[in-house]
Amino acid sequence: MADLQDTVGAFLSRCTRGGGAGALAGLEWAAKDLFDVAGEVTGYGNPDWARTHPPAVADAPAVAAVLAAGARLLGKTKTVELAFGMTGENPWYGTPLNPRAPERFPGGSSCGSAAAVAAGLVDFALGSDTGGSVRIPASYCGLFGIRPSHGAISLAGACPLAPSLDTVGWFARDAALLSRVGSVLLPEGGAPAVAGPLLRPLEAWENAEAAVAEALAPALARLEATFGRACPIALAPEGLSTLQTAFRAIQSQEVWASLGGWVTATRPALGADVAARMAVARNLPAAEAEEGRLLRRRWQARLRPLLAGGAVLVLPTSPNFAPLLTASAADVQTVRETTLRVTAIAGLAGLPEVTLPAATAGGLPVGLSLIGGVGTDRALLALAVRAAQALGLA
Repeated sequence: MADLQDTVGAFLSRCTRGGGAGALAGLEWAAKDLFDVAGEVTGYGNPDWARTHPPAVADAPAVAAVLAAGARLLGKTKTVELAFGMTGENPWYGTPLNPRAPERFPGGSSCGSAAAVAAGLVDFALGSDTGGSVRIPASYCGLFGIRPSHGAISLAGACPLAPSLDTVGWFARDAALLSRVGSVLLPEGGAPAVAGPLLRPLEAWENAEAAVAEALAPALARLEATFGRACPIALAPEGLSTLQTAFRAIQSQEVWASLGGWVTATRPALGADVAARMAVARNLPAAEAEEGRLLRRRWQARLRPLLAGGAVLVLPTSPNFAPLLTASAADVQTVRETTLRVTAIAGLAGLPEVTLPAATAGGLPVGLSLIGGVGTDRALLALAVRAAQALGLA
């Protein structure tokens, strides 16, 4: 794969390293350009960030673990500027092509990693997921992806966005490889199995476009034939928009705490969208973030016991198909808001979520997600392998 041309514009730089014996021997991979690779500048999707930061002196632990497992690194992939976006746009380095829907966005902020895997340039790729930055591009590009339990994988050597929400994630074209990478990155132990039942959160399905829900209905039926009926459940009587508001408040405060010093000192050139979000982060009242954290504690107290016995939520990964590259700013903002309503379910609770490329409609991919209890990451990946077989994806 190393000689393949980057026809989708996924890579930011090439830095071939590794390859040898280990659990991932014979595989090639890429890392999102917010992970440190020794000797390389971590650009974080912004030229001024790259200009003001020296080359990394060591590999991020996640990078080091994959290299030690024998996989060959081919390079760094593009990210949305400062990982602060959901579509995959980058005004400085370009938006990677969505190999499954070239006229549509690839999803962000791990856009380059998703594009590289979907195009077959690498076997798997590391990304990060704060508000859906692995899950959404996986859905848009027809891939398997995972957002692990919060804290399951070290974020040392990774540029921060909102640390209490940030996670390391990855993409693959099949469930078995997604799980194989997890065997290297995830801690040993945890739940030995995820036995079910499946729970179908009504609000998440109602939040989805009708065409998305209809496309996923046959896949849900096949899973029910294998794992038993998915029990409908009212998960968020306060409304998913309340979760979105809490998520955005927590994220905004932490973004400014993480990046505000650099923004103030450097006065970097920022794309219009990121500059607007950064202004919101700078001016967010502290009381709003505190209200968000209070809701998060209540949400965790509700969701974690619900799934502690092995139950699994099944829901649309994204409520929308990938937006057109020509979509208006207003339409893109609507997609962003409806998406955060559903990605916040696992994000606020700190739960693992695996997305499967379960369906297409009009040639457009759409993902179906499985959310498990805290620490069930390995078991959830094993369940995803079984689910992929039930869906004919294995």
